[in-house]
Amino acid sequence: MTETKIVELIINEENESLAIDCISLVSEPAIEENLIFMSKAKNNLTLAKIDTDKREIISPALIPNKNIYRVDENGDDYYVYFSKDTVKNCAYSFLKNNNHHKATYQHQERVSGVLTVESWIIEDPKMDKANLYGFQLKKGTWMVKMKIENDDLWQKVKSGDIKGLSIEGYFTSKYQEMQKAEPTNEEILEALNEIIKENQTEQ
Repeated sequence: MTETKIVELIINEENESLAIDCISLVSEPAIEENLIFMSKAKNNLTLAKIDTDKREIISPALIPNKNIYRVDENGDDYYVYFSKDTVKNCAYSFLKNNNHHKATYQHQERVSGVLTVESWIIEDPKMDKANLYGFQLKKGTWMVKMKIENDDLWQKVKSGDIKGLSIEGYFTSKYQEMQKAEPTNEEILEALNEIIKENQTEQ
């Protein structure tokens, strides 16, 4: 039996501005070449919470170290994940590049009347306001709140046609980036220490 590959993704420094290009409102998140979409089929979709009075939806945009199912151009399946640092960098890049006003529907058409009004990183899972919305998520999760002023999309939210959010971004494999340059002993040691520290934090 072939073991399913797991790949860590990082921001491509040459395309940092495209790290998180926009957020999509979706009913069934899908897989597409060069883009990272959450997969409903593999239980990777975390349903958004809805504030009907304010016409807002609240959802995690990225969860650190969570395996995300993908399928490559040959039909082979594998998983990708993002470290805590990469998740944080994605959240910062999203705002830095003024992408909070960008949104799509079903990863296709760009839509108006959708605005990311809040973006934050969960620092303390026990005290974070994500708990107020019924979420129980790990430290380092990137949360967003989106205001839906588009009447057609809001009707889809209320009817259940839109069930969650999915990021759209361009990334590269950490392994591929490491092949471009021979890492120094200091870089290798630092990487090992980061892995050990992260594992101890999550235990």
